[in-house]
Amino acid sequence: MRDGLSHLNSIPPKTAEAALLTCYGSLRWARRLAAHRPYPDLGALLAAADEAAYDMRPADLAEALANETALPHLPPTTLVGSAARTALHAAHAAYEARFGHVFVICLDPEHPGEHLDQVLTGIRARLGNEPDEERAVAAEELRGIARARLVRLVRSARP
Repeated sequence: MRDGLSHLNSIPPKTAEAALLTCYGSLRWARRLAAHRPYPDLGALLAAADEAAYDMRPADLAEALANETALPHLPPTTLVGSAARTALHAAHAAYEARFGHVFVICLDPEHPGEHLDQVLTGIRARLGNEPDEERAVAAEELRGIARARLVRLVRSARP
């Protein structure tokens, strides 16, 4: 992992920003992380990412949410029935109509077979939130997603 972090630390700022934007879709967040390089270890990078995420303004959060995909990757249709997919699409549409942005949730990487249930349960539970409360929940979910993506980015980086 050290080699991937060394790579991230050494690439030009604009290249680092572009890579970081794949983890959290706010340009302000990506610029902040790129500007504070080099990071001595993954823990320092993750701590900086958390701090930057906590400091996001409403417009930065809106930008990050706008850059997220509508639905997570799910198992092939043969493993997830069409009724389940229909329920997911309907729940997501209701969520997006209520809050004006895509539903985001940090899924457990250890149990991919449970992702559909996690998403459906999460959407249904969070549809009852007030908009301000949901923005805070979505911001926390995005922070968790960004952490997971940063770990993958560092692990996949080539020196």
